[in-house]
Amino acid sequence: MNIIRSKDFTADRAWGAKDIANMNGITTRLHWTDQPYKWHINDGEEVFVVLDGVVEMFYKDAGEEKSTLLHMGDIFYASIGTEHVAHPRGEARVLVIETEGSV
Repeated sequence: MNIIRSKDFTADRAWGAKDIANMNGITTRLHWTDQPYKWHINDGEEVFVVLDGVVEMFYKDAGEEKSTLLHMGDIFYASIGTEHVAHPRGEARVLVIETEGSV
């Protein structure tokens, strides 16, 4: 058993993470960041939950770049093959659920 207060979590670098669980190769990690990530496509599906802050999520849909603002409590689901990149607006804490070892 473990209780994690996500609002209190910080890391020593952007996108630093706290591993929460690994369930049959699916990881759940808490990330802290104040910097954009990089454009990427995950090895599988990804669930991205904003726990604190605001994140602008850029993604490509049929080759066209789009974006949406994600606020606390919002969830972004990236299906297999979805190219995307997260840009926090200030500090953000996000819960990411994805295949172990994914980008």
